[in-house]
Amino acid sequence: MIITTGEAEAAHLVSRAQCIAAETGCRYVPRSGRSLARLAASSGDEDILILLEGHVRLGGPGKETLEFHPSMGFVRLKRVMRGETDLMLQAARMEEGDSVLDCTAGLGTDALVFSFKAGLSGHVTALESSHPLYVLLKEGLKTYTSHLARSDEAMRRIEVKHSGHLEYLQSLPDKSVDIVYFDPMFRDPLTDSASINPLRHYANGSALDQLSVQEAVRVARKSVVMKEKRNSPEFERLGFEAMARGNSKITYGVIYID
Repeated sequence: MIITTGEAEAAHLVSRAQCIAAETGCRYVPRSGRSLARLAASSGDEDILILLEGHVRLGGPGKETLEFHPSMGFVRLKRVMRGETDLMLQAARMEEGDSVLDCTAGLGTDALVFSFKAGLSGHVTALESSHPLYVLLKEGLKTYTSHLARSDEAMRRIEVKHSGHLEYLQSLPDKSVDIVYFDPMFRDPLTDSASINPLRHYANGSALDQLSVQEAVRVARKSVVMKEKRNSPEFERLGFEAMARGNSKITYGVIYID
């Protein structure tokens, strides 16, 4: 994967791109007025992170551009701030000060809501196995500005790690995290989601496996939670109890730890 800037190669963006490349094991390539197609052809790499003023994007030839944005996470966070119920937090039985391991971070939408609820005394670790998504998420959470201070503070508190969830879970002691969370790519995708479709180019599409769930149950102190489509057979296959949720297309499955 390469990292570059927009066509206006401001010195501070060039410096930041070089730092990100060094931090994440990527290559910095000067834009030099070239299109993404020409950059990919000359570098031999089709995954390109583009730093712009106030934005960070992931793109490449033949791929939809994926821009970092908290999306529905920001909307949900504002609802939580108003005292409204969030079904994910309810399913997890989360309280301020809890620690959360988000095993499938994606663009950090759910991690943001968890981080806000956790507050200063809690902690959220977000794992992403896709290296391009990891770099986009790491930089996005560090630099995105929503003009809502409490949201930005919650983003900055999230610890992002590049790792598959099974090996990470296996490295943890028993009962070491309050909540373990999974949001795997749905087995029956929601193709009408404009925000999710570009993500499919980069996300790990593997199904969640039973060994990962077993490790999550070992590691969790309070609950293991999985997001899936309503009525998905994945809940039964993996041993989750699905929460009832009206006519919504998605819901959460839970395993509570005694």
